[in-house]
Amino acid sequence: MQAPPALSSLISKQDQDGVGMRSLRALALLGAGVSGLLSFATLASADEAEHGLECPSYPWPHDGILSSYDHASVRRGHQVYQQVCASCHSMSLISYRDLVGVAYTEEETKAMAAEIEVVDGPNDEGEMFTRPGKLSDRFPQPYANEQAARFSNGGAYPPDLSLITKAIPIC
Repeated sequence: MQAPPALSSLISKQDQDGVGMRSLRALALLGAGVSGLLSFATLASADEAEHGLECPSYPWPHDGILSSYDHASVRRGHQVYQQVCASCHSMSLISYRDLVGVAYTEEETKAMAAEIEVVDGPNDEGEMFTRPGKLSDRFPQPYANEQAARFSNGGAYPPDLSLITKAIPIC
């Protein structure tokens, strides 16, 4: 690969002592570093200009090593989900055992799980059967499949609320 004529004459004049090549490399590295710093600066300013506001910082009560969630708030959130959201949205990745010690006692959670009927099996005869729920069972689905969910909601598929916190961008 050949260099442009102006650059090759500069390299050939100063190449005898090796200083020209080193200084040219240092200049190239300096230019790459400066352009890299400028690109990061423009990215940050473009992001702030695009959104207009800085990311808010909230003093969360569960933020820290020795802190924990507000258990009464988690309990109210679960009750709202049961009474309002569960008619359309699923929480397919959350089991009843996830509520033990956070919002409910083990006895309360076992009683809630026993209220649902779970299809289990097959038994010794190869047939499916229903049984009361256990702590290891997941929350029941509001619809039999995705097509039924879309039909009931005018073509829109209600998102699974067990994954909704992963979709919220955190600054």
